[in-house]
Amino acid sequence: MKAALLLPVLAGKDAVGNDTLAMAALLRERGLETRVFCDVAHGVAETTYSPDTLLDFAGGPDDLVIYHFSVGWPQATELVARARGYRVVRYHNITPPEFFAGTSRLYESACAKGREEIPAVARLGCERYLGASRYNLDELIACGAPADRGAVVAPFHRVEQLLRAEADLDLLDELNDGTRNLLMVGRIAPNKNHLALIDAFAAYVDAYGDPTRLLVVGKSDPGLDAYNQAIRARIDEHRLGDRVWWLESLSEAQLKAAYLASHAFLTMSRHEGFCVPLIEAMALGVPVLAHASSAIPETIGDGGVLWSEEDPWLFAASLARLADDAHFRNDLRDTARRRYETEFAPHVLRERFLAALEPLS
Repeated sequence: MKAALLLPVLAGKDAVGNDTLAMAALLRERGLETRVFCDVAHGVAETTYSPDTLLDFAGGPDDLVIYHFSVGWPQATELVARARGYRVVRYHNITPPEFFAGTSRLYESACAKGREEIPAVARLGCERYLGASRYNLDELIACGAPADRGAVVAPFHRVEQLLRAEADLDLLDELNDGTRNLLMVGRIAPNKNHLALIDAFAAYVDAYGDPTRLLVVGKSDPGLDAYNQAIRARIDEHRLGDRVWWLESLSEAQLKAAYLASHAFLTMSRHEGFCVPLIEAMALGVPVLAHASSAIPETIGDGGVLWSEEDPWLFAASLARLADDAHFRNDLRDTARRRYETEFAPHVLRERFLAALEPLS
């Protein structure tokens, strides 16, 4: 039995890439000859292969093909349809195109095409459909995937590596200057709702006046320059000036420092298929305050504060309570850490992934 993992781009420091590489390592541990097939790979040590050769390698009736579905890619749908063995769709979600309307026609079109493929992928009749969240799996089932072949397995991640990493002491010292740090980690994209994030931060500054800064950690995309400019305009509108720090392309040590120096993790995101930074914050003891959209409530559970409204003053009041109520803050941290250990620790994900594949063996 051979195993093939299929995705368009395998990238380092990427949630889909981390999930793929961890699956590959685990399948090799189980004795399967395993290869990763992609069009492009960067920032990884893994040897990869052209998708055109996938069925030559793992085209037999006893072979395993796992397709990591996160963008539109008709070639992959066609390959999975032709595979004769055990076929698994791993769905990470595709952002709805309306989030990019008025910002990027290219991204709007790409997301629309990707979501148009969801019914075709759901109806391939694969032996397993694995959602990174129940939210994701429900999308597939609504589009025709057999519910009895579905399972939820949270994505493999690098949180344990982050826990073990040494923090960058220079950045840690710079951030630990007596200012209260609020943290957001995630790609700079419209679905992440940075405009509402800035509004909530501004409300907190206006209402409570603490020496506070907002750390925005994430890679900006030149293709989304209109969105980047809108964020900067909103910062200027609220006269936040140097209170917002943009931190791009952080090393693992710098990211660890940003978490350790932060007093709360704040996200107003409107669309997530899972959101790995939430469990990074939970594992590292940073209290989480979030907008209860898409898969976010499922990921956080009882490990954070959730509001379905986007009212900036409500979030400001919640931040104030986290700052002032040590008992509440510590209880939240303890609950979040327990949730990470029982739901998202690597050994838990290994067991659930292997259990999901067990009926195929």
